[in-house]
Amino acid sequence: HAPQRAVTINGGYVMRAWYDILSQDFNGRREDAAGVIESAAQVEALIARENARGIPDRRIVLAGFSQGGAIALHTALRHPGRLAGVLALSTYLPLADTLEAEASTANRDVPIFMAHGSHDPVIPHDFARRSADQLTAAGYPLAWKRYRMEHSLCLEEVRDIEDWLATVLAA
Repeated sequence: HAPQRAVTINGGYVMRAWYDILSQDFNGRREDAAGVIESAAQVEALIARENARGIPDRRIVLAGFSQGGAIALHTALRHPGRLAGVLALSTYLPLADTLEAEASTANRDVPIFMAHGSHDPVIPHDFARRSADQLTAAGYPLAWKRYRMEHSLCLEEVRDIEDWLATVLAA
């Protein structure tokens, strides 16, 4: 679970969040860079714990929904060891402007499954699609799916996730 932190767009209300959301502006800086980096370090610690238990990076899929998906993308694309894949649901690429300089060569070809609702009122579909387009332009193998839903999951999406996971974990 995400830690408890104050979220600016919610009037500073303390809630579970991987990073602070500074504004509703989807064209400017909306996420708190320090919070994204701090959360990525927490995910890196989880990966290290699994490595210590004998699970290699190549058997690990980072997955998340909304802010969790943003942290999964951010962390996986910068992680020094090759991961099995990234599952990013109803989300976008945070700190996109730093990816080119910070990207790990080990994960330049990591499979990414990105899915989004066409009627999402929290993270607009077009904003998420811009992130998908940036990842594709950077050469990442991206499976993009759009579903007729809001900021949620649907059965068709769960079935597509199942198929995608079976493929990336079989490799």
